[in-house]
Amino acid sequence: MTAPGRRDGAAGDGRDGDVERSMAAYAARSGMRRKDNGQLDVLHAVGGWRGLAETILPGFVFLAVLLVGNTLGAALVASLATAALFTVLRLVQRQSLVQAVSGFVGVVVCAVFARATGEALDYYVPGFWINAVWFVGLGLSLLARWPLLGVFYGYIRGEGSQWREVPVRRRAYRVATAMLMAMFAARLVVQVPLYLAENLTGLGVARLVMGVPLYALTLWLAWLVSRPPEQIAAQERDPAPD
Repeated sequence: MTAPGRRDGAAGDGRDGDVERSMAAYAARSGMRRKDNGQLDVLHAVGGWRGLAETILPGFVFLAVLLVGNTLGAALVASLATAALFTVLRLVQRQSLVQAVSGFVGVVVCAVFARATGEALDYYVPGFWINAVWFVGLGLSLLARWPLLGVFYGYIRGEGSQWREVPVRRRAYRVATAMLMAMFAARLVVQVPLYLAENLTGLGVARLVMGVPLYALTLWLAWLVSRPPEQIAAQERDPAPD
């Protein structure tokens, strides 16, 4: 009976090790890192100023052209052209295409939805599904006891997965992950009623404001909430310049 127990434990350790390695690899590709003062580099996490532009401008151009010209086709073309321009610029400059291409694909999907129905409001429908999927995914990470922000922040703080063995750290990362869940939920709570009310301007503005700016703010607040106790004490003694 003893030997099988050891084998089962070893198998369990192996599965945990595989999960940890997979999570560490995912975190390494997330784009999150710390600044020299130890704070989360939020701007880098969202792709820098260029990444912000690549994320925000296609949606802004779509809404602006639609409101000015009241022509769905022109608004879709302008939005796609903006996203394509960023992709071409990165290609010419031989930079990473991941964010620009993913952004372009996202705009294409939104354009397909709007074009298929002929309704400008449907440009925003894919975003509802994306937010819902992230909400569910984060919830599953909590249920699995691998809160996603714990994986990311634990990696860039050098904690690895050791935080899972410390109750106070587990709680901190659960709270941080729950904050990100709340952000995705807030997007749906605000934007879906605007969609149902056919308030195109309100929905477009809400999507811009609650997009990358809100995401960046939530990441920063979650970082502060999940700081290790010794780091909080050190910063209170000697606040680091921002």
